Amino acid sequence: MTSELTAKLVRFQKPELSLPYLNGIAAAHIAALFGLEADEYRSLLDDLETRARAAAVDLLTEPEVATQVNRLPFAPEARVVALGESSTADRLSWFEILRHLVQLQRPEDGIEFTNLAIAGATTTQILKSSGALGFQRPDWVLCQLGANDAQRVGENEPRVVSAEETVRNFDLLRKQAAAARWVWLTPTDIDEALLAEFPPFRAAGISWRAKDHAETATVLDARPEVVIDTLSATRPRPERRLFEPDGVHLTPAGQVAVARAVLAELARLD
Repeated sequence: MTSELTAKLVRFQKPELSLPYLNGIAAAHIAALFGLEADEYRSLLDDLETRARAAAVDLLTEPEVATQVNRLPFAPEARVVALGESSTADRLSWFEILRHLVQLQRPEDGIEFTNLAIAGATTTQILKSSGALGFQRPDWVLCQLGANDAQRVGENEPRVVSAEETVRNFDLLRKQAAAARWVWLTPTDIDEALLAEFPPFRAAGISWRAKDHAETATVLDARPEVVIDTLSATRPRPERRLFEPDGVHLTPAGQVAVARAVLAELARLD
């Protein structure tokens, strides 16, 4: 693998979550899965952590952002858990930025952030492993799922998870943490022009459609829980590069845009 591809895999993939039996395995063994030595793996992790923290530091230079962080409804020692796919599993994701924002601005509150997102996962796969959510005893669950359900393999083929099944899975997932305050994030948008020209997706016949993401957002909007619109926050814009070359994954700037949307909405809650 090229160093660029390896760095991308480390950014998005967490084998210890994808394969729960690896939980507790030595970092050296996880590094080997990426073809890395332990110190190389740790260096990449440290760099990603530094970049996520730097994004939070930069945001906190804005007085409005600092005020919003202070207004977040997380009580001291609250447990905040994220469920999701690559948009959340990303080590530069909106959730990691949110974690750093709170730890920098409110260090005395001891709020715990746990990211259980798994890159590439559908709602069905997350539901299958959702028993782990109970062990976390979360006070808050921030959930961003549904984009991988809408993946299509082959031209004009159906979604890998039907829209009806996605709705059912949303209901079942919510029941896994009935006592927690639950917040949904809509799927992010996609850049269909970039996606259509991305060689690996073209070779595999893999595609997504923006309209499917919009339909999932509409389904979520009808739910009784809080729903944060990250679809609008990530609409492709010519003046800003929000998507990686694959048209699906967000750039660091795209993740900051989502973090802003999440922060603003959560700060409005009682």
